Amino acid sequence: MQNPLLVIPVKPKKSLGQHFLTDKNIAKKIVDSLTWDNYTGLLEVGPGMGILSEFLLEMKEKVIFFVEIDKASVDYLTQRFPQIKDNLITSDVLKLSLNEVFNYPFAIIGNFPYNISSQLFFKILESRDRVTETVCMIQKEVAMRIASPPGSKSYGILSVLLQAWYQVEYLFSVPPQVFNPPPKVQSAVIRLRRNNTTHLGCSESLFKTVVKTAFNQRRKTLRNSLKNIFINLKTNDAIFQKRPEQLSVDEFIRITRMLETTRGDA
Repeated sequence: MQNPLLVIPVKPKKSLGQHFLTDKNIAKKIVDSLTWDNYTGLLEVGPGMGILSEFLLEMKEKVIFFVEIDKASVDYLTQRFPQIKDNLITSDVLKLSLNEVFNYPFAIIGNFPYNISSQLFFKILESRDRVTETVCMIQKEVAMRIASPPGSKSYGILSVLLQAWYQVEYLFSVPPQVFNPPPKVQSAVIRLRRNNTTHLGCSESLFKTVVKTAFNQRRKTLRNSLKNIFINLKTNDAIFQKRPEQLSVDEFIRITRMLETTRGDA
């Protein structure tokens, strides 16, 4: 393993939301959070300076790809780790077809740029039948929101949509001073592990509409926030007296089924 006190040859770019992790102990802890349970492939998103990649490349028996949009980082990575070249994809991960990288179950790891983390999670949801696990570092506030249970003030749209398909674990917090440059926010590492759900039992697009509509007016009860889509709602069901943060994933599914019945979608 190389000297941890390396001079950083790549200048972090604000436009790409780059904050390079510099603490190798934390990097190893992130890599060690992978379970390798029921998958054999791995995709690292935004390797940057390669602080995670260094540990990943020690896993000779694993199939690992790396996707990086920054040309300066790509040049640095190929010079520092010549063996990475054939598995390094120069691309915007948001434009990459994940299912074309692997045609079998795989995991994702990375220090996600904070400015695209939500978009990345929606992309992961699109490939949920293949992405069985994700270990990532994101803004602490977002991590807490995703991992929050019903009843929490931070519980929201992303919490429900991800928890419908994944078991979410908040693993540990990461302070700003271990980055170059230090971000203005706290960071955290979470792990998403695919649950056993294969179908919600309702229209997925309608489920998303219900969740997003409810949380867009989160201070209102569901009876008021959903009245524009529940046009013919005639029920005294107590669930409509609740606010969205009080509902579990299963309760959102139940409301979606009720809406399908009311609209004749069922």
